[in-house]
Parts: sequence; C-alpha cells; structure tokens
Amino acid sequence: MNEKMVPNNIITNAMSVDVEDYFQVSAFESVIDRADWDKLECRVEKNTHKALALFSAANVKATFFVLGWVAERYPQLVREIVENGHELASHGYSHRRITMLDKTQFRDEIKTTKKILEEIGGVEVKGYRAPSYSIVDSTLWAHELLAEEGYRYSSSVYPIKHDLYGIPDAPRFNYEVPEVKMLEIPVSTVTLLGRNVPCGGGGYFRLFPYSLSKWAIARVNRNEGQPCNFYFHPWELDPDQPRQKKIPAKTRVRHYLNLSRMESRLQHLLKDFSWGTMEEVYLGKPE
Repeated sequence: MNEKMVPNNIITNAMSVDVEDYFQVSAFESVIDRADWDKLECRVEKNTHKALALFSAANVKATFFVLGWVAERYPQLVREIVENGHELASHGYSHRRITMLDKTQFRDEIKTTKKILEEIGGVEVKGYRAPSYSIVDSTLWAHELLAEEGYRYSSSVYPIKHDLYGIPDAPRFNYEVPEVKMLEIPVSTVTLLGRNVPCGGGGYFRLFPYSLSKWAIARVNRNEGQPCNFYFHPWELDPDQPRQKKIPAKTRVRHYLNLSRMESRLQHLLKDFSWGTMEEVYLGKPE
C-alpha cells in the first residue's frame, strides 16, 4: 500500500449522498415501525447541511439521491441542494427495498418520487439508486421500469457477496443494461485475491482504515483507468443520533462503527481526489 497515489487531476470520481434519516435504514426495519417515522426526531436536514458544508469547503459538487418521503417534508432542503449546484436524483419514496415490492408498487415509487423531486427542485431527475442496493438477481426487471419512467441511469447494483444484497458476478464498472436504454453504475470495488472488495463508501469506509480506502480508490483510478463511484449517508455524520437498543450485534457494529471519525475522513477524501456528480462523470457535463 506504499504505491504512489494518483494525482487529483487524472480522473474525476463520482461523489454521492443517499439522503435518508437514521431511522429509515433497512437494518432497523424489525425494530422501528414505518408508522412511527413521523413521531421520531428527524435529523436528516441538519446532517445533510453538514454534507453540503463539507462539499462547499472542498469546492466539490455531488449527487444527492433523495427519498421522496424526505423531500415532501423538507422541500427547502431539496432546493438548497439544487441551488448549490449539486445533482438531484431519486432514492425511491419509502426506502422499501425492491425485493419487498411488486412491479406495480415499484413503478409507483419511482414515478411518484421523480415527480415530487422535479416539482420541488425544478430540474430533471435522471438518476436512481435503490434502497440498500436492492437490484439483485431477482429484481433485474427494475431497470426496464426505470427506463420507461424516464430515468437515464441507475446506481443500484453492488458487485459483492453480502448477506443483504449484491450480485457478485455483475460488472464492476458502468455498463449498458441489455435491451434496455439504461446505464447501470455499480458501487466501486477493488479486486484482491480474486475477490471484489468494497471501496465505494458506506460502512466499509468507516470500517477500513482511511489509508486502505485511499489506496484502493487510487488503484482503481490508476491501474484500471476508471472513476470510483462513492457514497455515504447524512446520518453517518451524526455520532450523537439516537441509539437503537433492540438490534443484533452485527447491525449495531455496522451502523455505529466509527461515526465520530466519518467527517474527518471525508474531509481528507475530498482533498485527496477529484470529485464530481454522477451525471458529470458518467453522462457528461450537463448543458
């Protein structure tokens, strides 16, 4: 890991934020009832402002995949994202995984959310990211419906083996979905010992030492000539969020590990590499 890091001006990587609150994560489905969401302390607005401030300080533009549920309750937050020059994209409406929906329900989610975001933000919504990367082998039909509803790209496949999601043999880099006018942009991985290892953010970014993440992203940029597709959540910038007690130990570790270190790691990451929106990196600069 002592290889020379890639210079910042070689490749622009894609930075993104999945805008959801701490109580909406899929791992808490068994302990937090959706019917209680409006009764809980919402922290998504404050934490998304933290992300916006980090990007402003580093002069970085990113893509914000926003839940329709959040957009309806915080329309001014959606406007601020757009007014600050970031890309607005869809994270679905209710954060229900596609594996929990039939085709009619899924179409309603993506159609409703696109309409909400475009009416509030005043811009075209081109991108979609499935809650918990739930485009898996059993839900590949989602790409066709996304294309039919006017989305240009999806970032919903994770080419890893995981107990909750993933298509391990999926392409590691962006690809055109066969017979569908849809670009799929997987979360980034690096290949080590014949296995795909995540280097695209989320809990892995908090789990691994920053030096390992930096090395892996630089390796993808330099050795494979590809941009990295990186993401995080606003709640990862919130070490003081309410703690859930009745959750499995694995879930507790995944959700709360190193939250206090996340902000400083992001500050380093934003300085160590060049970043842009999903649209800019994969579709070309917007007109």
